[in-house]
Amino acid sequence: MEQKTIAVLTSGGDAPGMNAAVRAVVRTAIANDMRVLGVRRGYDGLIHGDMIPMNLRSVSDIIQNGGTALFTARSPAFMTEEGQKQAVDTCKKFDISGVVVIGGDGSFRGAKALCEKGIPCVAIPGTIDNDIACTEYTIGFDTAMNTAVEMVDRLRDTTESHNRCSVVEVMGRRCGDIALWAGVAGAADIILVPERPLSWADAANRLAANKLRGQLTSIVMIAEGAGKAEDFCEYVRKYTDVEIKATVLGYIQRGGNPSAFDRVLAAKMGQRAVELLADEANMRGTDRAGSRAAENNDLRENFGYAVGIRENRIISVPLAEAVSTRDCFDDKLYDLNSVMAKF
Repeated sequence: MEQKTIAVLTSGGDAPGMNAAVRAVVRTAIANDMRVLGVRRGYDGLIHGDMIPMNLRSVSDIIQNGGTALFTARSPAFMTEEGQKQAVDTCKKFDISGVVVIGGDGSFRGAKALCEKGIPCVAIPGTIDNDIACTEYTIGFDTAMNTAVEMVDRLRDTTESHNRCSVVEVMGRRCGDIALWAGVAGAADIILVPERPLSWADAANRLAANKLRGQLTSIVMIAEGAGKAEDFCEYVRKYTDVEIKATVLGYIQRGGNPSAFDRVLAAKMGQRAVELLADEANMRGTDRAGSRAAENNDLRENFGYAVGIRENRIISVPLAEAVSTRDCFDDKLYDLNSVMAKF
C-alpha cells in the first residue's frame, strides 16, 4: 500500500502546548506508517511550500517548550480565494493526503475552507482564550490561566502592603474565560468580562462600598474585551476615593512551559487527529478498490473535523459545526465568584 503523507501546521496566536500537539501528531502518524511534513509559519507556509520532513528525532525535545517550533504567522493571502487555491496546489504538489491544523477560531475557518476544496483537514484547538465551542478546554488555556493566577498572587502582596486596589487586565477580546477562571482562583472581588456586562459605575460603587466596610484592598480582573484596565482605573479615581492601579499582563500570558494538563490534552488531541486522517485515508483506498465509492464520495470531498474534549472524553465534530457553534460562557462559575467575593 502507498505510504500516505500528512502535513501539520500551527496558526494564529501561539499557545503553550502547541509543540506537544505537534509531537503527538508526528509520532502517532509514524506509528501508523505515515510520512509527516511540518509546515512552517502557518497557512502562509502552506501557500509557499515552506515545509520540512519530520521524524521521531525532530520532535524529541519540544514537549516542554512554549510557543511553536513550526512558527506561526497571520496570513492575509490565505483569506483570499487565490491564496486558498495556491495552498491546495501545494498540497497536491507534495502529495499531501491530509492536514492537521493547530490553532484558534480563525485557523479552524481556514481548515474548513481547505476541506471544502477537497483537502481533508482535522483541526486541533490551540488557543489560550478557550473560545472554541466544540471543546471544554483548548490547548494553552490552562497554562495561561495559571500564569495569570501566579501574577495575581504576586500583585496581592503589594496591594495589601499599600491598602490599594489592583486591576489586572488579561487577554480575551470575545471570551472572558481567562479573567473568569483566574479571577475565581485568585479570589478576585470583581470580574469584568464581555459575556456578563457590568457597568463601571456599579463596579466602582462596589469598590467604594468595600472600603467603607473596612476592606482596604481589592482585586479586579478585567478581560480586554470588557475594556482597558487603565481606563477603568481613571473612572474609579474620578468618582471615588479608592486608590487603584492597573496591571496589564499582555503577551506574558502566552509564554512559558505548558502545564501538565495542557501537555496531556495536546497528546490526546494530536493522536485523535491522526486517527481520523488514517481512517479517511483507508476509506479512500477502499473507494479506489471499487466498493463503497458512491456512499463515501461526499464524505471524501468535504472531510473536515475538529477534535475536542467533553466530560474528560476526546471527541470529534464536523468542522462546519465547530465554526458555527457559539462559545458557551460558564455563568454558574461567574455567579459563584459573586458569592465568594462578599466581604
